[in-house]
Amino acid sequence: MAITDIDQRNSMLAAIIEFSEDAIISKDLNGYITSWNKSAERMFGYTAEEAIGRNIELIIPEDRKSEEKVIISNLREGRPIEHFKTIRLTKSGQLIHISLTVSPIKNSLGVVTGASKIARDITQQVLAEELISQHATRLELINAFGRKIVSHLDVQTILQTVTDACTQLSGAVFGAFFYNKIDQKGETYTLYTLSGASKEAFDKFGMPRNTEVFKATFLGNSPVRSDDITKDPRYGKNYPHNGMPKGHLPVVSYLAVPVVSHTGAVIGGLFFGHPKACVFKEEHELLVTAIASQASIALDNAKLYEDVNSLNRKKDEFIGFISHELKTPLTTLKGYLEISRDNLEVLAQVQPKLNKQVRRLEEIISDLLDISKIEAGKLDFSFSRIGLCALVKKSLDALNHADHEIEFETPATEIAVNVDVQKMTQVFVNLLSNAIKYSSPGTKITLTAGQFGSEARFTITDQGIGILPEDIERIFSQFYRVNESKDNVQGIGLGLYISRQIVDGHLGRIWAESEHGKGSTFYVSFPVERS
Repeated sequence: MAITDIDQRNSMLAAIIEFSEDAIISKDLNGYITSWNKSAERMFGYTAEEAIGRNIELIIPEDRKSEEKVIISNLREGRPIEHFKTIRLTKSGQLIHISLTVSPIKNSLGVVTGASKIARDITQQVLAEELISQHATRLELINAFGRKIVSHLDVQTILQTVTDACTQLSGAVFGAFFYNKIDQKGETYTLYTLSGASKEAFDKFGMPRNTEVFKATFLGNSPVRSDDITKDPRYGKNYPHNGMPKGHLPVVSYLAVPVVSHTGAVIGGLFFGHPKACVFKEEHELLVTAIASQASIALDNAKLYEDVNSLNRKKDEFIGFISHELKTPLTTLKGYLEISRDNLEVLAQVQPKLNKQVRRLEEIISDLLDISKIEAGKLDFSFSRIGLCALVKKSLDALNHADHEIEFETPATEIAVNVDVQKMTQVFVNLLSNAIKYSSPGTKITLTAGQFGSEARFTITDQGIGILPEDIERIFSQFYRVNESKDNVQGIGLGLYISRQIVDGHLGRIWAESEHGKGSTFYVSFPVERS
């Protein structure tokens, strides 16, 4: 081969090395760099002038210095190293992932005198693999967690499990879950669970309020993640505190995630804190957000389970209650019939009592039929015009009020309204009957009727036992009776519920005002004209 061909070949190899996309570096057996191509300059940040003559440890992180000894040992024995994945250090201090291939350089006698290193930057590949691994791990955690909490149907157990898991997974020092719930009286109260903090420590600063910091969570807008919440412009503006209240758990890093049901209603919120800055990362936020979604499903299931149990209890109570209510007049009827069977003269004497018990059975059956229609959505209305005075008189005629004085006041000029006469009469009979039941004999009951703007309004006032504030709304529920009602008061607790459904069907309102021990006033209003 001519000498010029050798030169040409060497020139070609030099060009390939110089313009290769991979960093190509050569060094001697003592680790000193002898060549450094353009890609090495781009990859590591050092120019050839800066790198050549310096030890290869220039680009090796401190914790990976031992790798060079292994590489040299392999080279001395003539063993190449292929696609060795490691980390190297750039001039700017950045760590990059590389795939390293090392081949021995031999002289004409076959003696190893150095090494050629080809380094490929695989940082993006490694980051992508790590991201995929993180997603897979996250999915495994979420699925495992989801299986764990959906197996529980107790709200408190779910809350504690969620709080403990998220506190641990996020790296928080302490966490809390606040959950709004409505009790049997319709009042809202807050349940909470803690992780990493004692209840005593938490009680020092109480429940979080709907301040600027907490608002996004309580409104269900989005997660809030802060490297230092004390520097947030919304922080420390909740009177009477200026900054962190005395005795407050030390929160610097802050993460809050709303828990929202499938209907969009905000169930509550997960809150996490750490006394150091910059603890919570995007990965923690995504993980806690995913678990919050699982928690909302579990809480919905728990609520559904509670509702089903509550319905079952109501069903059992209803069956027992109705059985008792039906049994009482039937037993009375049977007794009177037994007495009069052999003595027809007695039959005439007990006839009014028999009629009373029959009416009682008719009322119960009528209410139950109305309830079945309401539940089936088949409570039909037949509207016609009638005057207010005529409607009041029709209601009074259907009522037995011999033991009570009923005063009524109606407009001097007749006002016609468009109503279902039979059903609206049923409403007023229900209200007047209740006023009679819960008032002492001889007391006065007042009924007024009139027009207020575009609405007809009726008020019925009694001087009875009154209603406690906590009972005012509940009296319109199914099967509810005031606890302080007299023992001899009959009824299955459906009258007011049915009345509300009828008034709703007239696009109106029914409500009550009462002072306990001093009587009650019931109001009914509805449009005079139906659009």
